[in-house]
Amino acid sequence: MRGIVIFGGSSHPQLTDQICTRLGISSAKATLSKFSNNETSVQIQESVRGMDVYIIQSGCGHVNDNFMELLVMIQACKTASAKKVTAVIPFFPYSRQPDAPHKRTGAPLTRAPPMTVPGTPSGLGGSGNPFSNFNSAVHSPSQSGTSSPIPQAVSENSSIDELTAQIQKLYRTSQSGILTPGAGGNGGFGTGVNAGGYKQWVARSGTLVAELLTCAGADHIITMDLHDPQFQGFFDCPVDNLLSMPLMVKYIKENISNYEDAVIVSPDAGGAKRATAIADKLAMDFALIHKERRHTAQPYKQDLMLVGDVRGKVCILIDDIADTSFTITKAAKVLHENGATRIIALITHAILSGDAVERIEKSRIDEIVVSNSIPQDDHLHRCNKIRVFNIAPIFAEAIRRIHYGESVSMLFDTSQIFF
Repeated sequence: MRGIVIFGGSSHPQLTDQICTRLGISSAKATLSKFSNNETSVQIQESVRGMDVYIIQSGCGHVNDNFMELLVMIQACKTASAKKVTAVIPFFPYSRQPDAPHKRTGAPLTRAPPMTVPGTPSGLGGSGNPFSNFNSAVHSPSQSGTSSPIPQAVSENSSIDELTAQIQKLYRTSQSGILTPGAGGNGGFGTGVNAGGYKQWVARSGTLVAELLTCAGADHIITMDLHDPQFQGFFDCPVDNLLSMPLMVKYIKENISNYEDAVIVSPDAGGAKRATAIADKLAMDFALIHKERRHTAQPYKQDLMLVGDVRGKVCILIDDIADTSFTITKAAKVLHENGATRIIALITHAILSGDAVERIEKSRIDEIVVSNSIPQDDHLHRCNKIRVFNIAPIFAEAIRRIHYGESVSMLFDTSQIFF
């Protein structure tokens, strides 16, 4: 291949070598190091003037350091007059963090109620007695069943000064965590940290990461199985989100006997679309594990509920990310309790942080198959249940097709698997 240069970051050199071997070229030389104060240093050792440059860096290990290294490498290549710079990021960092305010339970929040009078919650207004909701709010018991130390309510004959004083006292009390403004059913006030009106604001990490990459000079992004497909919309440059589904389909066909009788299972509702796509391709049954949230003595207790029949069948769990592995191990337990004979998990990005490997080893999972988007050498030595499928061929073919201006749509078609 002419006119192409491939650099590899320090996050996953083994994957870089496998991709280059598949393309029949050698990776370009670059010196990646750190100064004494841990600042990233990058020196490009080959000319990239007028070249099509691909930089392979996965979002694993020391995520922040590796991401900064990627940004510096992109900037270095653009400064050296590269024609085009493509960031190849098999596992995209920060893709799990939402760009919208959320409750502590993870449910998106609607907009907080508007304020009627400056400094006065909207629940204080209404028809009839304008102080009725206020009185019910300040007299309402707390979640524990005991009355909260709220200032005495005011009547409709109270003066403005008295009303202002009571509202200020109520505000100070709410700031201490006794009341939180905006929850429904309590005259505009709620109790506890999970009250409906308070937003769990989060930083817009997705937008920030996209802007950093484009600001550094990235002209194109190649990744795989973004946790949120909407992430592609944050970029001002083209993004090719490759799918691991063809590789998973191939693995199921070649390694699971009588796979037609098995059941594809999604461990949560969020991954249902991904799992059903594989089930449809293979004409297999589908089941879903649903998290049922109930308001009990324990706030927002989650019970796992199986939707589908798995008794006497082999179950194949499909998910995109396994970090702490709580989700898949709990799902495996539910499947075993419902009569599953064998449980196999197929995961695209296996981070397996903390004691996740030990948790998998002790779980009901019989086999967990993961991609090498993240280095798995250490995990393989610590757990004999782990198997690895190689994503280098699909990335190599994507790079080749993009370099020559060909379509990459066939990489999403499981009927044309050639790798």
